[in-house]
Amino acid sequence: MGEVYFPVLFIAGAVFILLFVVGFVGLKIRIPGVVLYILLGIGLGGHFSGNHLLHLAGEVGIVLLFFMLGMEFPARRLAGIAKKVAPAGTLDLVLNLFLTMGICMAFGLDWITAFLMGSMVYATSSSITAKILETSKRMANPESEFMLALLIFEDIAAPVAVAVLVGLTAGAALTAMTFGLIMAKIVALIIGAVIIGHLIFSRLGGFVDRYISQDIFILLMVGIALSYGGLALMLGLSEVLGAFLAGIILAEMQRTEHLEHAVLPIRDLFLPLFFFYFGTTITFGDGVPMVPLLITLLIWSIAGKIITGYYGARLYGLSKKVSLRAGLSFTQRGEFSVIIAAMAADTIRVLSGAFILASAMLGILLFELAPKITNALFPKKDKPRKYKVPGSS
Repeated sequence: MGEVYFPVLFIAGAVFILLFVVGFVGLKIRIPGVVLYILLGIGLGGHFSGNHLLHLAGEVGIVLLFFMLGMEFPARRLAGIAKKVAPAGTLDLVLNLFLTMGICMAFGLDWITAFLMGSMVYATSSSITAKILETSKRMANPESEFMLALLIFEDIAAPVAVAVLVGLTAGAALTAMTFGLIMAKIVALIIGAVIIGHLIFSRLGGFVDRYISQDIFILLMVGIALSYGGLALMLGLSEVLGAFLAGIILAEMQRTEHLEHAVLPIRDLFLPLFFFYFGTTITFGDGVPMVPLLITLLIWSIAGKIITGYYGARLYGLSKKVSLRAGLSFTQRGEFSVIIAAMAADTIRVLSGAFILASAMLGILLFELAPKITNALFPKKDKPRKYKVPGSS
């Protein structure tokens, strides 16, 4: 009896149904879908590993994620946010990227691999953090503005780190000229986006108002996102940076809400496939490598983000209690860590996958416990009661 043949269409439908079930379970047990999608990919990796169609669909999802993120930040707004949160952002870079690099090099990793690991540890998950801020009804808390501002800083810095990593891991010998060329390409891509956005797309608001309701308009938006991401790839950079800059281009039309509404369903359709595909690339057949480094990075990643959140929020002007609550709520890693880990060699990718899963789970737990911990350390002081003295006016 021959093997049963499953058409690609059937397999694709089954994958989407599985992702729905996993995402639905995540909603019920309050675990972000990104973690469960990766676990699903690990479980089914033997059946989907190296699937080019799945990889392409995941790439579309991650491009649209950062395309939409870029639409939130016109060039002027980017400059204003960067200035306000720069002290906290600089502390974040020093502690969670460069100091992590030092830790990895102390464990014997070469400096490029250490930079990759530092970049993976650096970025807090924007999607997980924003989602649990919303679901826990803490979006109105005083620390939420600071946390979102620092996430924006990271979301600006991380694509640049990814672009540098793409250049450094391309196989060419690293020289000052090579590094300078990478940075020149990044600057050229950024300047090109700013010029295109300011000179062309800032004048297309009326065009958007007339045609955004038409079915064909989404083709233009997705085309811009994919083509600018593809241009970045042609330059030897990251499609993530290109997609982010494509979003900045469209942000100049000042129609962000309408544009996001059009792209959101397509992003939500393809994005889970990226995390699922990443999971298929992780195999734990020989166990998790470099366990001492993994444990060290987990401990340091939590400590580094707590320190960053506390002192960064103090520099931002928040109280000690609110600052500590921000730091405790800022330790989960997610989508950017996955993107960077996907660039690693097999052994480092397995190590990175274990780190991301553990970090996400521990970060969610700390987020949930943050109010209780801060209330225990900074209890509310009862206001002294005023007693009226008989005969006093």
